[in-house]
Amino acid sequence: MVATVGRQIKAWREAAGMRAGEFGAAIGYGEDLVYKVEGGRRIPRPEFLDRADEVLGAGGKLAMMKGDVAEARYPKKVRDLAGVEAESVEIAAYVAHGLHGLLQTPGHARALFEARQPPYSEDEVERMVAARMARQSIFGQSPARAPGFVQEESALRRPIGGAAEWRQQLGRLLEIGQMRNVTLQVMPTYREAHSGMDGDITVLKFNDGTAIGRSQGAFNGRPVTDAKQLRILELRYGIIRAEALTP
Repeated sequence: MVATVGRQIKAWREAAGMRAGEFGAAIGYGEDLVYKVEGGRRIPRPEFLDRADEVLGAGGKLAMMKGDVAEARYPKKVRDLAGVEAESVEIAAYVAHGLHGLLQTPGHARALFEARQPPYSEDEVERMVAARMARQSIFGQSPARAPGFVQEESALRRPIGGAAEWRQQLGRLLEIGQMRNVTLQVMPTYREAHSGMDGDITVLKFNDGTAIGRSQGAFNGRPVTDAKQLRILELRYGIIRAEALTP
């Protein structure tokens, strides 16, 4: 699909009699990026397609490809996770290390992906950051979801991305924590051993009464839907919430 979109853009550009450099200047992107997009080596952002459609007079034919491009932009396993989160009515999450993906700023997420070894390519980093940010659309959905997060205090003290980016991240946490439908708590480091020491816990509940849960320290880390197993995860999460600081 990415290659097809690239060929379409190139065909429209050439029909308009524009060189790659001229086209790039007209839409606000470099000539090198234009060649990468046209060659299927770079996934165009939605704004790239909007500007290309406008400049080339494509009458919406390029802009309408944004949905297809989004499918390619987001890795499949992240698209699946985003879909499950978007369908849930309640989210319960304890995070032992780092910040939950739904709470991260783009700069924070980018710094994390750039630190991975072996390193990701620039394109891979951009794709994963975009995917993580897309998941956060649940905060604006109606009817409102009821997400609850418990974060370890230590995760709030590591300045991921540098001081300036970290200030933005802390500001984002304050913003999310003030939403009426969101519960954000901190597990203080002075707390002794607790039910989350084995790792992250997540439980998602849905309108039809079903749920899915996962914990790094239970059931070999695999997703579970069995009522008995879900009760175990909910019990652990409930104790964690009780031992954490108030919202």
